[in-house]
Amino acid sequence: GDLLKVKVNKLTSTKTQLPYSYYSLPYCRPNSIVDSAENLGEVLRGDRIENSPYVFKMREPQMCNVVGRIELNAKSAKEFKEKIEDEYRVNMILDNLPLVVPIQRLDQGSPVVYQHGFHVGLKGQYAGSKDEKYFVHNHLTFTVKFHKDMQTDSARIVGFEVKPYSVKHEYEGNWSETTRITTCDPHAKRTVTSSESPQEVEDKKEIIFTYDVEFQESDVKWASRWDTYLLMADDQIHWFSIVNSLMIVLFLSGMVAMIMLRTLYRDISKYNQLETQEEAQEETGWKLLHGDVFRPPTNSDLLCVYVGTGVQFFGMILVTMIFAVLGFLSPSNRGGLMTALLLLWVFMGLFAGYASARLYKMFKGSEWKKITLRTAFMFPGAAFAIFFILNALIWGEKSSGAVPFGTMFALVFLWFGISVPLVFVGGYVGFKKPAIEDPVKTNKIPRQIPEQAWYMNPIFSILIGGILPFGAVFIELFFILTSIWLHQFYYIFGFLFIVFVILIVTCAEITIVLCYFQLCSEDYLWWWRSYLTSGSSALYLFLYAAFYFFTKLEITKPVSGILYFGYMLIASYSFFVLTGTIGFYACFWFTRLIYSSVKID
Repeated sequence: GDLLKVKVNKLTSTKTQLPYSYYSLPYCRPNSIVDSAENLGEVLRGDRIENSPYVFKMREPQMCNVVGRIELNAKSAKEFKEKIEDEYRVNMILDNLPLVVPIQRLDQGSPVVYQHGFHVGLKGQYAGSKDEKYFVHNHLTFTVKFHKDMQTDSARIVGFEVKPYSVKHEYEGNWSETTRITTCDPHAKRTVTSSESPQEVEDKKEIIFTYDVEFQESDVKWASRWDTYLLMADDQIHWFSIVNSLMIVLFLSGMVAMIMLRTLYRDISKYNQLETQEEAQEETGWKLLHGDVFRPPTNSDLLCVYVGTGVQFFGMILVTMIFAVLGFLSPSNRGGLMTALLLLWVFMGLFAGYASARLYKMFKGSEWKKITLRTAFMFPGAAFAIFFILNALIWGEKSSGAVPFGTMFALVFLWFGISVPLVFVGGYVGFKKPAIEDPVKTNKIPRQIPEQAWYMNPIFSILIGGILPFGAVFIELFFILTSIWLHQFYYIFGFLFIVFVILIVTCAEITIVLCYFQLCSEDYLWWWRSYLTSGSSALYLFLYAAFYFFTKLEITKPVSGILYFGYMLIASYSFFVLTGTIGFYACFWFTRLIYSSVKID
C-alpha cells in the first residue's frame, strides 16, 4: 500500500539526438512540477527528471485510472505530430529503474528485447485510405514486477514495464472529474488490450489519458534487477572481436619483439666489437645519428603542451576505467560517468603541468610559466569553444539538452578555479626537478639527412602508423557509438579495459617499429613523427564516425548532424592527444635505451 511515484525523464529520439523535457508536450501535469536533484553529468546529458501525475500504490492493481483530459489546439496538435514524426520516446523512472517496453521477437524461444521508453505515438492509415494519420499513445498498461522477501513479507521493485495503446476513449454526458469512461470500465470488465479504435491527433480533438497498473511477483532478486536492462543481444560478437584484436596484437608484439631483439642485440654487439678495428669509421644506420638524435625539435614548446595534455587524458581515462571495472559507475547511477570524467580531468591537471614542464626543461627551455599556461588553456579552450557553439545550436532548438547557464558557470569554475592552478603547481614541481640528461652528447652542427625512400616519407609512414591502433579498438568503438547515439546502455567496462590495454600496447609498438626504421635510414627528426604516427589513428576514428553516421543513424535534421560531427570532432581530438602521447613516450624510452647502450668514443 505504499505510494509509488513515477518520475518522468526527457523525451529522446535517435533521429534528432535532441532531448526535450517531458512537459514540453501538453501532457497532463501534476499540481506542481518539482525537479529532482541532479548531478553535473545528468545536466550535461540533458536529463530533466520531474514528478508526474502517475501515482501507484504498492501491490494494489488499478484499472482505467484517468490521469486527465486535454483538448488539442492547432499548436499542441502540431507539437505532438512533430514529436511522433521524429519518433520521440517518453522515458519514465520508478524507484530509479527506467521504463521499458518488452518486445517479443518473431522467432520463438528468443529472449524478449527491451526498448527504453515508449513512443509518443505512431503514424498509420485507416484501412482503405491513403492519408497518413498521427495517433497518440494515451493508454498505458504498466507492469510493476516485485520480489517478495520471504522473512519480512515486504517487497522490492525489480522491474517496470509498459505496453502503450492508442485508444479513442468515449464517455456519456458532459466531462467531469467523476465521469465513467465507456471504452475502459473496470466495473464492466472492459479493458484495453489493443489499439482497435486509435486516438487521432488533430486540432480540436480531445485526448483522455488513462492507465492500468498490474503487479507481478518475480524471481529476480533486487541486487540483480539491472541485468535485464544490460543484457546485450550480442555478447558473442564481443568476445569474438576481443579475441580477434588480441590475436592481431599478439602477432604484432611477437614480430616487434623479434625484430627489436635480433637487430638491436646484433647491432650493438657487432658495433662494440668493431670498436677495435678500423672498420669503426664505416658506421651505418642509427648509430651514426648519436650526435643528432636528441637535438630539440622545431616547435618544441608545442610538443611539450601536447604531451602534457595527453598525460592528463591518459590519467583521466585510466582512473575512470579502473573505477568502472570495479563497478562504481553502474548505469543505475545516472550521469555518474560524465561527472567522474570531468572531475578527474580537472585533477589530472597536476600531471599535465608536471609532464610538460619536465620535457620543456629537457629542451633547455626557461620560461616555464608560459608553457604551463599553454598547457592549461590549449586543449580545454578548443574543446570548450566547440562545446559552446554546439550548445548555442541546441539552445536555439529549445531542447532540454542545452546546458543551462548555471552549469556553464560551474564548468568554467572547475576549469579556471581548480584545473589551471593545479597545472601550475605541477609545472612548478616539474621545473624544479633537475633536467633529464641525454644519454649521448649532441653535436653543434646538425648533420644532413640523406634522400629518403618513398615509403619513408613522413606523411606516408604517419598514415600507416594510425591504422593498427585504430584496428585494435575498431569493433568496441562500434558498440560505444551505438550506446551514445542510439541511447543504449554501455556497461561492459571489463571488455573496454582489455581494449584500452590493447590500444596502449599497439600504439607503443607501432611507433617503436616505425621509429627504428626511420633512424636506420639516418633520419633523426623523430620527436614529432613519433607523436603523429600513433596519433593519426584519430583521423581514422573520425572517418569511421562519418561512415557510421551515414550507414547506421537516421539523422535528417541539419542541427543534429552538426551536433554529431561536433561531438565526434572533440572525441577524435582527444583520441589524437591520447594515442600520440602514448606513442611519443614509447619512442622516447626506446631511443634513450638504444643510445645509452652504445659505447661512443
